[in-house]
Order: sequence, then C-alpha cells, then structure tokens
Amino acid sequence: MPEAALATEPDDATLAGRVRDGDVRAYEQLVLRYQSAMYRLASRMLADRVEAEDTVQEVFLTAWRRIEQLQDDAAFAGWLYRMTTNQCLNVLRKRQPAADVDLDATESPRADIRPEHAAQVNGQLEALTLALQQLTPEQRACWLLREVHGRSYEEIGEIVGANATQVRGRIARARAQLAEVMKPWR
Repeated sequence: MPEAALATEPDDATLAGRVRDGDVRAYEQLVLRYQSAMYRLASRMLADRVEAEDTVQEVFLTAWRRIEQLQDDAAFAGWLYRMTTNQCLNVLRKRQPAADVDLDATESPRADIRPEHAAQVNGQLEALTLALQQLTPEQRACWLLREVHGRSYEEIGEIVGANATQVRGRIARARAQLAEVMKPWR
C-alpha cells in the first residue's frame, strides 16, 4: 500500500459510518476536526467563552448519542453546525433580556506583539461583538455561518430551518446593521 494512501485522512462519511458501528477513535477524529469551528461559532453567538465551551461539549455528547439519527453520513458537518446553532439559540432564549456581554472573550491572543495595533484590533473586536449582540439570534446565526464559517445559503437554511430567501434576507439585514455600527472603524 502506498504511503500517500496511509497518510490520507478518511472523509466525514467514512468516519461517521465507523462511529455508527461504535468506533470511539473515529468519533475522536471528527471531534478534533470540528471542535475549533464549533467553538468559534458558539463563542461568537454567545459572546461568552464558558457558555461556548459548555455548549460545544453538550453538542458533541449529543452527536455521539444520536449518531443513529444522522440520515446521510456525508452530511455530518452540516448536522453538527445545525446542532451547535440550535443549542446556542436555546441558550440565548434562556438568558435574561439584559445579559451582560463578556468583553474579555474578544481579547486578542497576540496582544503583546504590537500594543498599539493590538489595542486597535481589540477595540474593533469589542465593537463587533457588541454589534453582533444587537442582531436577532437568527440574524447572528445566519451571518456567522456565512461570513465566518463560509457556509452556503442552502446549508444555512438547512441549519436554521429557513429557506434560502429568508437566509439571504437575514444576512442582508445583519450586514446593514453591522455596517452602520462599524462605520467608525473604517
């Protein structure tokens, strides 16, 4: 067997099929493949690192328990995005209406490199985080899935339970609102 074939990682469908057969290591590979993306989505939607970590952990536990419900093994990523988005929306619905935003969650990991640049970037991230919190949870989910995670309108529609036209409308409204709030940073 050629070395190139050994180095190739199995695709999502193969791994999901193995998970369905009880292969814990295959599930570990899927978790490693998607945990960063799911955490980025949750942390931006919730603006709280601890809640994001808890949410992502819950999503992966739920995915493990419900892998039998996955209709198409190749759709694992979309299924995971849908579960993460829905879990975040549930957390947001349970919050107090005037929940505080954890601005420390937007801290730049490289703040010590160039302090003046880091301060500017932190200010921009803080403003963006606050602006995202002003969007409806549905707009925020659609905008993040499109702009941060690069999902298609159709995929987003499947994730949030809306048609592509509704998704486009939510993203357009989110973009307009964010553009207005972020004008000072241009």
